[in-house]
Formats: sequence, C-alpha cells, structure tokens
Amino acid sequence: MERTRVRAPELRGRAWLNTGGRALSLAELRGKIVVLDFWTFCCVNCLHVLDELRALEERFGDVLVVVGVHSPKFVHEADPAAVAAAVERHGVTHPVLDDPELGMWDAYAARAWPTLTVIDPEGYVVAQCAGEGHGPGLAVLVEELVARHDVRRGAPPSVAAAEAATALRFPGKVIALDGSFLVSDTAHHQLVELEPDLVTERRRIGTGERGLVDGTAPRFAEPQGLLLLPDGVDGAGDVLVADSANHALRRVRLADGHVTTVAGTGEQRRERVGPGGSAERLSTPWDLAWWDGRVVVAMAGTHQLWTWGGDGTAATVLAGTTNEGLRDGPFGDAFLAQPSGLAVGPGAGGGDTLWVADSETSAVREVRAGLVSTAVGQGLFDFGHRDGPADEALLQHPLGVAVLPDGSVAVADTYNGAVRRYDPATRTVGTLARDLREPSDLLVDGDTLIVVESAAHRLVRLPIPASTRVDGAAHRVQRTPTDVAPGGLALRVAFTPPTGQHLDTRFGDPTQLTVAASPPELLVAGAGTAPGLARDLVFGEVTEGVLSVSVAAAACDEGDGVFAACHRYQQDWGIPVRLVENAPSELELLLRSTL
Repeated sequence: MERTRVRAPELRGRAWLNTGGRALSLAELRGKIVVLDFWTFCCVNCLHVLDELRALEERFGDVLVVVGVHSPKFVHEADPAAVAAAVERHGVTHPVLDDPELGMWDAYAARAWPTLTVIDPEGYVVAQCAGEGHGPGLAVLVEELVARHDVRRGAPPSVAAAEAATALRFPGKVIALDGSFLVSDTAHHQLVELEPDLVTERRRIGTGERGLVDGTAPRFAEPQGLLLLPDGVDGAGDVLVADSANHALRRVRLADGHVTTVAGTGEQRRERVGPGGSAERLSTPWDLAWWDGRVVVAMAGTHQLWTWGGDGTAATVLAGTTNEGLRDGPFGDAFLAQPSGLAVGPGAGGGDTLWVADSETSAVREVRAGLVSTAVGQGLFDFGHRDGPADEALLQHPLGVAVLPDGSVAVADTYNGAVRRYDPATRTVGTLARDLREPSDLLVDGDTLIVVESAAHRLVRLPIPASTRVDGAAHRVQRTPTDVAPGGLALRVAFTPPTGQHLDTRFGDPTQLTVAASPPELLVAGAGTAPGLARDLVFGEVTEGVLSVSVAAAACDEGDGVFAACHRYQQDWGIPVRLVENAPSELELLLRSTL
C-alpha cells in the first residue's frame, strides 16, 4: 500500500537570523532539498549536529538548504539577544528561525533536541531523525533525492551577520599563571594571556583560524577548559587545553607557545565507553581539573567524567554511564548531564572533593570516595533562580564552579546571569552577584573573584561578598505533554538504517533501550536497561510526569562481513506525559525513519 505523503507545514516564528532580516518560506525554497534542524544552544548534541551539517552544506551547497529552527529548552534561551549570540558563537551561517513558543516543534512533531526533518524538492516530509550521527545517512538520502527529482541549483539564501569587533569573543574559561591570566577566547579559536588588569594582552596563542594544527602556529576549535599542569608530572608548567570542537586535549608549552595534541584524534567519539574503559577518541571535553593525582576531564559530549594520566596512554572513563540525567551513586551507576565546569576543594572527613557544574540538570554535583552525589539540582526539566535550602534551591544551566577561601562553592549560574554560593556546611544556596551576561567560569584571586562574562566578551573582577537571598521563580521545561492511557503503554523506537547499512545481529542485539521516570512512582514496571527497541510500560497512581528514554543502535555498512564499518546512533528523550482516559496506549519515537 502506498504511503500517504505529508506536506511540510509552513515556517513561522518570531524572527529570522542570517537572512538579512527577510522571512523565508518553504514555497520559495521549492525545488531545493531542505533540512530543518530543531536545536537549542544549551544542548551539546545539537552542537555536534551543527558540525555534521557543515559537512553536508559544503558538499551539497548548490541543492541543499539547511534551516535551523531554534526551539528553546531554558527560559534564557528564549531571549532573542541570546539566540543571536549563540548563532554567532557557534559559527552558524545558514538561516535560523527563532521559534520561542515551539510552534514549529509541535507542527513537525519533534520530541527531542536535536531533531532533523528532511523535506523533498516538492515540499513533502520524507524523513525525520533524532539525535546525532546521521550525517552519512543524510548524505545518501540527499543523493537519492537529487536522482529522483528535478532539483533547483544555486547558492542557499543565507546572509550571515557581521561579527562585532571586540578583543575577546565569547571567552570560556580562565586560569592564573605566574603574574598573568590565560583565557580561552572561544569564538576566536585562540588562547589569550592577559595582564592583571584583565584587559591588556601579553600574547595570543593560535592563528585564529578554526582547525586542528599543532606546532608554533597552532589552530584550535572553540577551546574551553584550561589547566596548568602541576610540578612532578610530565609536562609540568605546561597548560592543558580542552579543545572542545576538536574533541581533543592539547598541551601548550608556555615558553614558546608550541602546541601538541596529547589525546583525541579530531573525530568525535560516539561509541559507548563505560567506567574504567579507555578510548582514543573523545567527545567535547569542556573543562579540566587536577584531582586525586590525575587530570579529570568534564566530557560534556558523553555526559561523563574522564581522566588522563599524561603518560601517553589513552583517556579513561572515571564516572558516568553515557545516560543523560541526575542519578547519584557509585561511579559506574551515576548519571551526569553535560558536565561543563570543575573545581577541587577540601572535603568533609579528609580528602579533596571534586565539584562539578552539571549544566543540563542545572545542578552542582559532588564527587569523592567513589561516589557521585547532588549538592544542588532537581533534574533535567526543573530550573530557576531560588535560594535557600539546597534541596529546594534552583539554578539555570551553570557552566563553572570555584572553591572560595571559606570552603564554600561559587557557581557561575550562566543562564540566570548570576554568581551563586553553595555552603556545604549548612547546605544552603545564596546569590553573590546578578545582572551578568552568561558567566561561564570563575577564578578566586585573593579577596576577589574573576568572572568570565562570556556574552559580554570580557573578564570582570568582583569582591567576594556575603550571600544575599533571592526568592526567584521556579520553572519547568515547557512543552506540550503527550496524553497516554492509564495502565499500560507500548513504547517503540522506530529505526530504519540508511541505505547501504543494516542492523547486524550476528553477535547479539545491537540495540539498547533505557527507560526511567520522574517522579519514579510514575512507573511500576518497565524501567531499566535492556536490549531491544520496544518496551511495555506499566503506570502507577501518579497521573503526570516525565518519561526519560535513551536508545542506542549500531548499524553496519553492507558488504565486508565483520570488517564492515559500523555507525552508532544514540538519543535521549524527556517526554512529558499526562495520563488521560481513552488516550493512546502506544507511543512511537523516531530515532531514524523514512516517511
């Protein structure tokens, strides 16, 4: 039976970026292949997809138009100035539709960040994919559509906004050197050494061109975390750099600015690696710290903490399962969510504590004695600006932490534009400073606190004040809930491998499904991890909550037996659900589906 063709809904939103202020319509794009990228700038997986799309745009630029549809998760991401800044920060040059009310998200039935929807030259939806890793499959689909349609050729309709001239551009992290400070000038793809006035430059390291090149004319790609290697280790006195978009660790010899890649290949890791496992490829390292005699890496791209010993060996997973979420426990069981800031301070009962800014759960996590615990934070979908007891306090996508002289923890509460303070002794949260523009890192310097004010393109120095209390609002991610029937739900994840790939079952089921719920009482059966793409769930007495679904699937290229290249597809969903009589008792999620 012939499948019904679905006409793509017209594009409507608040504003367009990278079009010279002109609104685009699907009607004027008829004859082109269009890929809609539903993204939000907090999401590291969305940033990975931007890199995948760059390759497609370069290869198929005369027939393909990519349109970003910015669909915010956090309140701050609905600010039009913040959206425009993110487009520049991450080098997005294709047209972007700002859709703060998620109208297009609902119209195209998106359920996950990121989601990619493919529209053929006649204006019909032909495929939808969730998550990352779909670049090769999309390339095959574009070739198929070109062969089947009379495609209109020509340059895409994009007009990238001009970059403002500032000395720093979206700086990320800062460390102290001997009498100076080193900052990662992220959007300029450089490192900058600054005098104590935080303005005067001593030197720049890096050519300013995006890339992965070692030597004395190095190239970086959105560098973030920095670490001055301590005495007694290989390379002591050098600086280690978390080169985020290169998925690599780079070492800088300060004497002459010579750069060496010490971990990572430049290719993003997508395969799952559990605690204790090692790997040559990394995934978006965001920050660095020296803890327990080793380098710890906040591996934002896999929602884990890794370590690197500096002795030429591969990096190793310390904690986290690759599942995105807020779950405490032993290193091998804990869930993290895009860890983006690290700091070390004295812990209760002796030994040092590693503090983690766990951005996607708007949380501060505490790591010591083989355990991950939550100091502040409620989960993936709860955030806000509220002080008080730590169990009730709320943050909004923090990116940095620093330990203050009294042992309390300062938090760069990025999307609240604030610096917060967590006191482990009293387990309370206060506010130290407000009205900052996306603070992304903090550094204690005597009796002052240096703040990287990323969206203001500067570093500022603040006195360390006493906390003040803010009784701000609490928020939840606002999306239309999915009505499902009480009792049971048949959950299915649809996955169609791209042309030329297949699911290889010779060595077992190459798929894995993880299901959890918030609150946990929402489910009485069906939670947990097991092979397969389907699961029968049973609901309890709770009538509303969030289903957290994580799936992974491996598909191999046709042909060369056990030596065929394999591709990993992975995605996490947070589905708000509401139990309603006579609602559907089945739920299908699309990992990759040809419509």
